[in-house]
Amino acid sequence: MPVLIDLLWLIAGLTALYFGADWLVGGASKLAVKFGISPLVVGLTVVAFGTSAPELFVSIGFNQGGYPDMALGNVIGSNICNIGLVLGVSAFICVLTIKNQLLLRDLPILVIASLVFCWMLMNGVIGRFEGCLLFVAIIGYTIFQLILAKKVKDPEVLEEYETEFDPSAAAKEPVWKLIVLILVGLAGLYFGAEWLERGGVSIAKRMGVPEAVISLTLVAFSTSVPELATSIIASLKREGDIIVGNVIGSCIFNLLSVIGITAMITPIVTTQIEMADLIVMGGFTALLIPIMGSRKRISRWEGGLLLAGYVGYCVFLWVDRVA
Repeated sequence: MPVLIDLLWLIAGLTALYFGADWLVGGASKLAVKFGISPLVVGLTVVAFGTSAPELFVSIGFNQGGYPDMALGNVIGSNICNIGLVLGVSAFICVLTIKNQLLLRDLPILVIASLVFCWMLMNGVIGRFEGCLLFVAIIGYTIFQLILAKKVKDPEVLEEYETEFDPSAAAKEPVWKLIVLILVGLAGLYFGAEWLERGGVSIAKRMGVPEAVISLTLVAFSTSVPELATSIIASLKREGDIIVGNVIGSCIFNLLSVIGITAMITPIVTTQIEMADLIVMGGFTALLIPIMGSRKRISRWEGGLLLAGYVGYCVFLWVDRVA
């Protein structure tokens, strides 16, 4: 029964995080468009940062609560889950096409960010100065994206953002309602992180499982469920390029924004994250280079390979560090 209660806390936390992020992004994006910010800028800034809010609140909560390994495990596990599970399942449903900009621009940035993150963690600590460097990097990346997006002026892309963030619809929304939506979203993220921490830490203690293992698997999977659900829907609609772009963007924001902000608030000191975890994360990231670059697509068998690798890693964690 106590374990069931912990699982309920975990589920409640995940639910609050999901709706909290949705309300925060919805309110903030409409408010920004209402005040004259272009839908393109809103999509590349407000939404990009907002969709990383669950991982951010969870990692800050874990680190502030004295569980830095769970803060790191959440990010490392989320990136492994995004590539292995989300891309794997999506590619297994339909072949994922790759755009040139993802292959030539975003993927190299993810590889570099992963290498820098692993290098920073070699001494077991990511301090405030390193966190500042990571955060500056994500700001630079966002500005870079905005500049390139404005230069391209692709009518289809602009129309897509205009449709998603309709200025005429946003103008009809009262400011007070949007502010309330943002505040409620922030509250959902705050309490969701608290409940997820309570359930995750309690399960680890009751079962005698290292905190890092719970975070690398259960917590990371939980925070990746929204991306998984969205990607499955997109794959059924044959929107492969959107799936790959979202996964790579999410991984970049996890490393630079989530870890950066978390470390700026309080340095992250790890004792349970092992070299094997960093090698697996780096390996999954590096594996995308030949998979995406060969024929500019991710086939079903390649998706199956990614999925098998993810399942194998989770089994390895529980066998090697728990059993």
